[in-house]
Amino acid sequence: MNYRMQLCQSIGGIAQDDWNSLLLASGQNTLHPALRHEYLHALETSGSATEDTGWAPLHIRIDDEHGKLVAAMPLYLKSHSYGEYVFDWSWAQAYERHGMPYYPKLLSAVPFTPVLGPKLLYAEPNAGKALLEGFSQLARKASESSQFLGVQVSTAHCLFLTRRDEADLLGVHSGLNFMPRHVVQFHWENRHPETTRTFESFEHWLESLQQKKRKNIRAERRKAHLDGIQINRYCGNDIAAEDLAYFYRCYVQTYAEHHSTPYLTLAFFENLLQNMGEQVMLVIARLDGKPVASSFFLFNEDRLYGRYWGASQRIDCMHFELCYYQAIEFAIERGIHWFEGGAQGEHKMARGLNPVTMHSAHWVANPDFEQAISRFLDRERNGLRAYEGELSEHTAYKKQVALE
Repeated sequence: MNYRMQLCQSIGGIAQDDWNSLLLASGQNTLHPALRHEYLHALETSGSATEDTGWAPLHIRIDDEHGKLVAAMPLYLKSHSYGEYVFDWSWAQAYERHGMPYYPKLLSAVPFTPVLGPKLLYAEPNAGKALLEGFSQLARKASESSQFLGVQVSTAHCLFLTRRDEADLLGVHSGLNFMPRHVVQFHWENRHPETTRTFESFEHWLESLQQKKRKNIRAERRKAHLDGIQINRYCGNDIAAEDLAYFYRCYVQTYAEHHSTPYLTLAFFENLLQNMGEQVMLVIARLDGKPVASSFFLFNEDRLYGRYWGASQRIDCMHFELCYYQAIEFAIERGIHWFEGGAQGEHKMARGLNPVTMHSAHWVANPDFEQAISRFLDRERNGLRAYEGELSEHTAYKKQVALE
C-alpha cells in the first residue's frame, strides 16, 4: 500500500466526519470530546490555539493511494510551553544557558486540555506504522534544517497518551528514541472496591470510604448547601446562553485571581455548545436565585472530564461541591466509569480520587541534551515511584481501589 502524508495548517484541512470516524476506529467506543474535530476546530476558529498564541497547527494526515484518510495526528508547532501541563521549562532554560534555542518544538497534544486520549489515530496497523514513520521523518528533518518547515525544531513531544499510543511511540516502529515521562493525576473510578460493580448512588459510594472521610464529605456538602443555595446541572440544549456567559466571567476571574491571562475565549465555549453540546455539562450554584459559582465538564459514555471552575461569591466548600461531588453524582447517575479530576491536587484524595500515572513521550534532537534529559527523567521516575508509594497510604477508601 502506498501512503501519502500531508501537513495541515488547520484542522479544517481534514473533513470532520473523516477525522471523527478515525477517532472511533482508534480504540474509542465513543467520541472523545477533547479529540473531536469540533473541539479542535473550536480552538482554532475562536483564536485560542493559533500561530498568534504560540500554537501553530501542523496536523498530520495520512491518505492511502485512493485519497482516503487512514491515519492522522493532532500536532502543533509551539513557540512556548504554556498550556501543556507536562512542564519542560527547565529543559528550555538549559538550552538558553548554552546559547541554543529550545523553541520552536513539535507537540502532539490537545491545547490547554490535560486529559488522557489517543494522539495516533488510525484504523489498521499499516496505516499506524506509516503515521509513525511520517512523524519521525518530520521531526528529524525539521531538527536538521529550517528548509523543511521554515524553522528548525529542537524536540518533539507527545503528551497524555493512552497505553496503545505509548507502546507504539516507544516501540521499534517509531524510528526515534522517544523517552518516557510520567506525571500523576487524580481520578475517580465508578467501581465498588469489594463488589467491583458500579455504585448505585452517592450514598452507596460514601459507604465504601473510611468513616472519617465519609463524615468530612458529608460536612463539606452541608456547608456548601446553606440556606437559599440551589445547584443545578445542565447539558446540551438545557445550557442557557446567560449561564454560559456567567460561567465565562467566573473562568476569567479565576485566572485573574492567579495573576494570569485566560487561554480560552468565550467564542470557544459558545462553539462547543453549538456543535457538541451533548458532551458538555455546566453546573451552576445559585444563592437566592442569583448565580454565585459554576463548573464546566466534558463527558462521553465512559469518562467525565473536569475542566474549569469559578465563583463570584465565596461560599465555604463550594469548590469541592461543584468540582467533585456534583461530578461524582453525575457519573453514578449516568453509569460513567471514570472521572478525571484535572491536573494536580493531592487534596482530591480525601474526596475519593486516587493517583493515576499519565504517560508522555519526548524526543530530543541534540545528543548531548538527550543524554542529560534522559538522566533527569531517570531521577524523576525514581522520585515519582516514591511519591506514588506515599500517596497510596492516604486513600479515602476502606480498601484500595484497583486503578488502570
